Parts: sequence; C-alpha cells; structure tokens
Amino acid sequence: MRRIVRLFRPYRWSLALVTALVVASSVVALVNPFLIREVMDVALPQGRMGLLTVLAIGMVLVAIANSLFGLWQIYVSTKIGQRVMHDLRAAVYAHLQRMSLSFFTKTRTGEVQSRIANDIGRMQATVTTTATTLVSNVTAVIATVVAMLLLDWRLTIASLFMLPVFAWVSRRVGTKGRDVTRARQHQLASMSSMVQESLSVSGILLGHTMGRSRALTEHFAAESGKLADLEVRTDMVGRWSQSMLQITLASMPAVLYWVTGMTGSISIGTLVAFTTLQLTLLRPAVQLLDAGVDIQTSLELFDRIFEYLDLPVDIAEPKDPVAPEKLCGELRMHNVSFSYEGTGRPTLNAIDVTVPAGGKLAIVGETGSGKTTLSYLIPRLYDVSSGRVTIDGIDVRDMSFETLTAAVGMVAQENYLFHASVAENLRFAKPDATDEELVEAAKIAHIHDHLMSLPDGYDTLVGERGYRFSGGEKQRLAIARAVLRDPTILVLDEATSALDTQTERAVQKAIDAATVGRTTITIAHRLSTIREADEIIVLDCGEIVERGTHEQLLALGGHYTALVQRDANMVDAA
Repeated sequence: MRRIVRLFRPYRWSLALVTALVVASSVVALVNPFLIREVMDVALPQGRMGLLTVLAIGMVLVAIANSLFGLWQIYVSTKIGQRVMHDLRAAVYAHLQRMSLSFFTKTRTGEVQSRIANDIGRMQATVTTTATTLVSNVTAVIATVVAMLLLDWRLTIASLFMLPVFAWVSRRVGTKGRDVTRARQHQLASMSSMVQESLSVSGILLGHTMGRSRALTEHFAAESGKLADLEVRTDMVGRWSQSMLQITLASMPAVLYWVTGMTGSISIGTLVAFTTLQLTLLRPAVQLLDAGVDIQTSLELFDRIFEYLDLPVDIAEPKDPVAPEKLCGELRMHNVSFSYEGTGRPTLNAIDVTVPAGGKLAIVGETGSGKTTLSYLIPRLYDVSSGRVTIDGIDVRDMSFETLTAAVGMVAQENYLFHASVAENLRFAKPDATDEELVEAAKIAHIHDHLMSLPDGYDTLVGERGYRFSGGEKQRLAIARAVLRDPTILVLDEATSALDTQTERAVQKAIDAATVGRTTITIAHRLSTIREADEIIVLDCGEIVERGTHEQLLALGGHYTALVQRDANMVDAA
C-alpha cells in the first residue's frame, strides 16, 4: 500500500485541493437538512413567507454550490488519476525496454501487452474515481453523522447500529474480489496472447495452411466462455451485500418513526430533517462498500504491475561508461563462454577470435552450433558467462548502450518492419536522417530503383511485418536501415538463407556494398557468400573446430569441406 501511495506523491498539492473540495462539498450539502427543519418547525407553522423565501433560495444556492464543487473535484481527481496511470504505463514500458532478450524469449507477447493495456486499464477506474469516491464518501458519512448528532443523538444511535456489520461484510467481499480478479486477469492475459499469436499475419497463414482455422475458433470460443464466466463472478462480487445494505437503510425511516413515537419529545421538523440525512447517508454508505470492493480487487492488479517493475535487469548499463571519441572496429572475443539459463550445458565454450578493423569474419556450422548466439554477444543482447567481448580493446560491458548500438549494426534472417511507410521504417535507425541520406542508404542496399517504381515511392506502406514486400526486398530494406545508422561493425545473421538464388544475388550485391570499409561478421548458411572472408571459423557444439580461409579449410578436408559439399548438392538439386 505504501508503494501505491508513493505513486501519488508528485501530485500531493492537487490531492490537497481535491480533499478541500470534498470537505467543502460535504459541508455545504449538510446545510439543507437544517434549512428543512426551519421550514417545517418555523416558517410554515408560523406563516412567515419572507423567511420561507430566504430558506428556499438558500436550498437552491446550496444545490448550485454543491454541484460546482463536485464538478471541480471530478476534474482535478480525474486529471490526477490519468497522470498516475501515464506514469505507471511509462515506467513499465521503460523497464521492459531495459530487459534483455532472455526475458522476451521466455514470455508470451500477449502477456506483456495484457499487463500494460488490460491491467493498467482496469486500474484506471480505481485510481481516477474510486479513490476520490472513497475520500468523498468517508467525509460525507462523517459529516452526516455529525449533523445527525447535532439534531438528535437518540435517532443517531438508532440509525447506526448496523454499521459494524457492514464493515465486516465489506472486508469479506473485498477478499473474495481479489481472488476473482486474479483469475480474471490471468484468463484475459491468456486470451490476449492467443489473439496476438493466432491473428497475426504469420498466425493466419499457419492456421489456413494447416487447416486449423476451425480448431482455433473453437479454442478461442472456449477461452472466451471462461472469461465470460469470470466477468459475471467479478460483477456479482458484493452485489448481495449491497442489496442487504440498501434494504436495511431504506427500512430505517420506520425505525426512526418508532423511536420518535417512544420518546414523544422529537419535533416533526427534526424528524423530517433526520430522514433527509438518512437518505443522504444511504448513497455514500453504498458507494463506500463498492469502493472497498474495488480497492481490494485492484490491489491484485497493482501486484501484477509491480511484479514487472520488480523484475531484475540482468544486462545493465555501466554507471561510468567508457566513451571513446571514435571506434575503429577491431573486434575480439577473449575465451568467451555462454550458457542459456536452465539449459545445464554451455552453448558456447572457449571462443577466441580476433577480427581487425575493416576485416571480414564468417561463422559457419550446423544448426544449433551456436552461430546466432555468438552474434548476439557482440551488441550485448546477452552477456557472456565468462570471458570478454571487446571493441578496440574496450569491453562491451563498459560501454553505454548508446555507444554500443551506434557501433554495431545487425541484419537478421527475418527482419522486423513496422506497419508504416518505407521512410518511417528507415528513419527508425536515424530519426533525423534527411531524404538524401535515405536515398543514399537505399542505393547502397540496391533497393532505391524498386522504391521509385512504386506509386508512393518512399511513402509506400510496408504492411503488417512488411508483408507487402517480398523476402528479398525486406532484406534490402533492413540492410538500408542498418547502413543509415552507419555502424562501425556490421553483423549479418544468415541474411540470405531463406531467399531464392536470383534474389540472393540481388541481396548479396547490397551486402557487398554495405560492408565496404566496415568490420563485418557474417553468419552463413549458403557458403558461396563467404568465400572472400578474411577468416572463416567453423562451430560445432559451441566450439571452434576449424578456422582459416576458404582455400585453407577446403585443404583440411574436414567439417568445412563437408558443409561445402552439402551446399553444392543442395544447389544442384534445386
């Protein structure tokens, strides 16, 4: 609870204003019963029309003032709530951006989206209205009880004897509400994940080609049915207790009439004023029970958000990063080993490689030999388990993320493109890039002429995940995006493995142009693309088993030769 309170600390003066407005509104609202008593006991019985007019005008003015205070209070409290929600969303998003690739490989995207959208969205009502309603109604109840005591203490005791029971019921209902909310949010996250996976372009393609569309629809219907049941349970939590409260409070006037008859010393005006106060007490009492339930259930949502905010950042930026004026691009791996969490075996073991500035290193090996993992260590998507990765002698762990990402560019086998224009996708690498720089990068990537042949040119929308472009075109756009950032080191992770021969040639031209003057690390599936590398290393089970030039490795007649022969056979078969 203290942690939740800290979220509101930056807005404490606005909260003070809300509190003042709440108190003012509650106090003003309580003037009416006393005006009513004067009307019933003095103005009407004595026929004093002047006094009656003043009292009537007073009632109207009280209503106007109460409404104005209420509107001002709602505006300020809603603004506070929205700012707190904004702060929370931004904090969660910023924290997740700091998480390593390891977290996202273990977490469903829909789960992350559900925490940010659904959980925080559901908390919004509590923060923007429930908290203020709680304060407002507590103040109203206290002020109403004080007014009741001023009118008649005997009627007050008769009106409030059920309050301890209501407090107990509210606590029990709140606890049950948290349990239902926890189950509901887990189910909502599961369904969000299913929607995100099955209704993406890739999911639709898979479902249609595998004939699983009907099965996916039935599965979604089942999950939606579970959510519907939980929504009903969520909505019904506390409804029976609210009904009991309303019935009891609505029956209280009968009790007041009975007490008045027993005492015989209470005036009609006092009784009417007290009945009005009792009705005034009904609304905040019911809303207090609602607020108590809402706050109890929202605590589970806060717990889910704080769970993400408390995730440890396993790859942190150094406190005092080294900031070299210029990097030449010498890359070294000093006896590097790496293991994925929970695998129980090393993915890479004792890797020792040096790539001079401007040099070209190729990495080959069977699937699962550790090639891609090795490339991930260079831009620090993962940290080494032991050893060091250095650029110009500086450990990458000692560099700021800004310096490192400026120095290392990556082009993967499957590159992500946003559902935006070509220009916007390219400028993701360099937001302030000029049109001329975009054109130059596109020319280097051999994609400019194709873009100019399109009706909208660089303003062409690429579609969801770039599906309006072919595989080769997406690869060349990714190369252009990497070139635009002008990295010192360029990592190419099987950038042509999924392309046909003709498209591969076009992409290879783009790669050749992009790698001029840069230190280049190429992970190759088709070995014809790496014959000109300065050095080729062959990985097997995470270890370097062979190294040398293309000719030197062929002369060994070992792993590399077998890979080349297999590659040649696949080309012949195609």
